[in-house]
Amino acid sequence: MKTAVAIVDDHYLMAQALAELIRRFNEYDVIFCAQSGRELQLQLDGKAKPEIVILDVHMADMSGQDIAGYLRQNYPDIKVLALSMMDDEQTIAQMIQQGARGYLLKGCRPSELRLALDDIRTKGYHYSDFLTKSLINQLNQPALAETKPLLNQRERDFIRLACSELIYVEIADKMCVSPRTVDGYRETVFEKLGVKSRQGLVMEAMRRGLI
Repeated sequence: MKTAVAIVDDHYLMAQALAELIRRFNEYDVIFCAQSGRELQLQLDGKAKPEIVILDVHMADMSGQDIAGYLRQNYPDIKVLALSMMDDEQTIAQMIQQGARGYLLKGCRPSELRLALDDIRTKGYHYSDFLTKSLINQLNQPALAETKPLLNQRERDFIRLACSELIYVEIADKMCVSPRTVDGYRETVFEKLGVKSRQGLVMEAMRRGLI
């Protein structure tokens, strides 16, 4: 079965060209294009459920950050791939914090888009060299003094494994515990570090020097 993809971009020709390109990838099918955040909401209310949403970061009615946050809260199973002309580190970090699973520039090659879709479909996220460098630069910016969270060794082990490509069931196997116990580690660590997603955990762990 093909992976359902939706495109959200307020430039009609760009969205249609992107849809045509993605349809050439055998594993994917573009089920709709939306030109605004509101149109995306209407499509989702109409029960159209893509597995991946390719989201333009800068649009007129809602920002990409707002749309990504809305999807994370209301449709957590939908994975967001951000697409933008902008490569500033703050925007990239904000999109990842809002739950985006990857970030591509609109000038990327078709092969890069294909790789990002494949990674998000199979691993749940796509961190390119460009994205990793941008995040590290952003995280290395001077920060206000903060209290270090108290983490026990098992929680630190969970963080290290959660920042890898392993899925949670595989993490449970590595830690020799049940998936339910891993769920408990995840909830505790997310609360201690003040994050809401696995992508946010990776960023915060890098910033704090935990990995």
